[in-house]
Amino acid sequence: MKRPFFLIVLAFAFTSCERAFMEQDEPSNPVNVFDYLWNQVDQQYAFFDVKNIDWDSVREVYRPMVNDNMSNDSLFRVCAAMLNTLQDGHTNLIAGFDVSRNDSVYYKMYAEKNIDENVVLLNYLTVNHHTTGSFMHNAIRNGAVAYIRYSSFSDYISEGSLKYLVNRYKNCKGMVIDLRQNSGGSISNIAALLSIFDNHKQLLYQSQAKLGPEHDAFSEALSVYAADSSLLGKHNAYTKPVAVLIDRGSYSATSFFAICTMAYDNIRLFGDYTGGGLGLPNGGALPNGWIYRFSTTRTLAIDGQNYENGVPPDVRVLLDPACTAQGVDNVIEVAAEWILE
Repeated sequence: MKRPFFLIVLAFAFTSCERAFMEQDEPSNPVNVFDYLWNQVDQQYAFFDVKNIDWDSVREVYRPMVNDNMSNDSLFRVCAAMLNTLQDGHTNLIAGFDVSRNDSVYYKMYAEKNIDENVVLLNYLTVNHHTTGSFMHNAIRNGAVAYIRYSSFSDYISEGSLKYLVNRYKNCKGMVIDLRQNSGGSISNIAALLSIFDNHKQLLYQSQAKLGPEHDAFSEALSVYAADSSLLGKHNAYTKPVAVLIDRGSYSATSFFAICTMAYDNIRLFGDYTGGGLGLPNGGALPNGWIYRFSTTRTLAIDGQNYENGVPPDVRVLLDPACTAQGVDNVIEVAAEWILE
């Protein structure tokens, strides 16, 4: 089934709101709160298979820790620890006194980051870099390669900013778009950034929503296609080589962008695996009023693969500490060499 780029996101968003307000009345004692949360995850979570999680075994570990005489703090810690086993950065438990986050995901995002921001700022962007909208940029390799840093898909991308960048670096042999440690944001900014490339209604990815209690019960695949640039009056697609830099801190919307690049012949991914985050979160309220959310959709790339555990780069390049000590980012250098070749 075909869907325009944004409609699939809106459909899942409305589903999320609906479930948040339609939970039935349930006893709010700790045992029932725990069982309710476990059952919601059991019936709606989308990634038990790719994460190799035995959810029944998880219950056997954490259910004995719960009793009706425990404090809210203690119950929260047990429920948060149970959710932590999902290893999903889109999973949270929210109470009036605390918010749980997945420690393993956040640890990988920061401890395994593949960028030294100081080296990038001082030696590639330089102190004389340019800022256009949400982008920082400059030319490297004696003006032959454009280097563009976009640090968050939460930052708005305007058509004017993109036109300026393409025009400013029209004489370069290609561009490096650095998305390392870009933890995600708005899906609409993915479409905006893709708009400068050769868009001819090619397939970008497919999404499925979790349906029914069985772990393998999913909806019909919804196919998401690129726009048709010819219908938008954009005839000058950017077809020069583009190197997109990614790492473990490239999460959620950045992982979506990474799998979209598979549909473009002139774009290659360099760096490390992304952090994943290719499921849209959904949630609701527990009987005691706490809010929960977790991934209830899955995304398949155009090669049919589920890259929830991380989108692989086309060329894997890990930051070399010896290079970093000399002020050199070897990930940028390898990407620039590919462009110049």
